[in-house]
Amino acid sequence: MPGHVGGESETIIGKWLKQRGRRDDVVIATKVGWEVNAENKGLAKNYILRAVEGSLKRLQTDYIDLYQSHKDDLTVPVEETLEAYAQLVKEGKVRVIGASNFSAARLRESLQASKQHGFPRYESLQPLYNLYDRTEFEQELLPLCREHNVGVIPYYGLASGFLTGKYRSETDLKKSARGGGVGQKYLNEKGLSILAALDAASARLHATPAQVALAWIMAQPGLTAPIASATSVTQVEELLKATDLQLDAEALEQLQDASVAA
Repeated sequence: MPGHVGGESETIIGKWLKQRGRRDDVVIATKVGWEVNAENKGLAKNYILRAVEGSLKRLQTDYIDLYQSHKDDLTVPVEETLEAYAQLVKEGKVRVIGASNFSAARLRESLQASKQHGFPRYESLQPLYNLYDRTEFEQELLPLCREHNVGVIPYYGLASGFLTGKYRSETDLKKSARGGGVGQKYLNEKGLSILAALDAASARLHATPAQVALAWIMAQPGLTAPIASATSVTQVEELLKATDLQLDAEALEQLQDASVAA
């Protein structure tokens, strides 16, 4: 956002936690590695050790439950990154580590290095995955995560809001600032086919398209839980109902057929 320097979300959460004094009642997951600026990016050991201190300060906590490599850094050996995490786990500043936006090859290399050297291993993977964006994750990463029992917490579970049914025409794209990007990627024959399947399932199951889309992710073997964004308490309450929604065979077949269409 204009005027932001990075870490604003952590600062907001930190103030919220301090006001309530209930740190042990929540699980905090944050990340390191995405480029904040030229001096603050990547997964080098020195940077990770420096970055975590900033996160702890902003969050006003002594430890982070899940600390994730936001994206892979091909300039740094996986052993160096894992060595940094090992130090943080030993110091009690981090409990568990995870990865996000890793290739199957680099995730496998990291898991092997953890086993070989006794480093903490990536216990979770946060990839892009939803009813529309399936191929890249399912081809190599999903079998690897199943093989090594790595939890999967995909982001963009609602495809930037497209799977809520909010965007169905060029006119709808003007409803929000992100509409243009959503339309460019998702408003096509495949996207509309998925929306039609979501509409059919949601009508029969008395749910919303968003609830069905998230329930579909939760129904996939090897998937732990989807990540979805909300901008109001009402939206949060609606999305949470997806955890109680059981998709029937007809819904699963319809969604499968629509989401693999060319």
